[in-house]
Amino acid sequence: MSAIGFIGTGHIAAPMVRHLAAKGHEIVVTERNAEVSAALAAELGVGVSDAQGVIDRSEIVFLCLRPQIAEDVLSELTFRAGQMIVSVMAGIGVERLQVICAPAGDIVQTVPLGFVEKGGCPLAAHGDTDLLASLFEPENPVVPVASEAALDAHFAICAMVPGLLDLMATASGWLGARTGDADAAEFYTTQMMTGFLAAMDKGGAGRLAEERDALATEATLSLQMVQGLSNGGAHAALAETLQAIRSRLSGD
Repeated sequence: MSAIGFIGTGHIAAPMVRHLAAKGHEIVVTERNAEVSAALAAELGVGVSDAQGVIDRSEIVFLCLRPQIAEDVLSELTFRAGQMIVSVMAGIGVERLQVICAPAGDIVQTVPLGFVEKGGCPLAAHGDTDLLASLFEPENPVVPVASEAALDAHFAICAMVPGLLDLMATASGWLGARTGDADAAEFYTTQMMTGFLAAMDKGGAGRLAEERDALATEATLSLQMVQGLSNGGAHAALAETLQAIRSRLSGD
């Protein structure tokens, strides 16, 4: 088991803390988000300290700060040689992290979502993927990527999740308005999507299109939906937004 610290204790850090604590690791978190850190201490018995105290007590340090404040916070701290760094911060490259976190030089960048706590969250990762796998697999598969540019693209895909939820909320609201039962409408909409995706073979490229085409055959309601979204510009808007997010992260 490892001594693991978290700099930044918010909605992404907390599920990772719960997952790692359940595996028996010794965890200490910053008091930056006092409400979350206090809740984790009460629930799991994790330690709470200031940022330097977290670093001093940890072999592995997770950086979970908002990118716009990360450099100001981290530049005031002293890391040590041999420490391992896991960054979940978008928009701060590994070269900059190596400067900020020196002399600690073993760095991995990854893209978690909140359901990492429950398992099944794919962790795109650039850097020391073995470290990440030792902490999160087999519950959460680590997906190595070859470059920071590829990682930025995965960050963009993660941003698609609330976009899809937004579309599902629209659909659920539409259904609820026509059935008079908003709760059942949201359950049905959510369960239909989660059940379908859970049952789908996810073993290789092309499966999404195959499943789409199996449903959207000639003269079906499914084909009407696919064509309506395409004709309405949904796919073009998605591709443009993904590219805009990736460009924002890379500074293009």
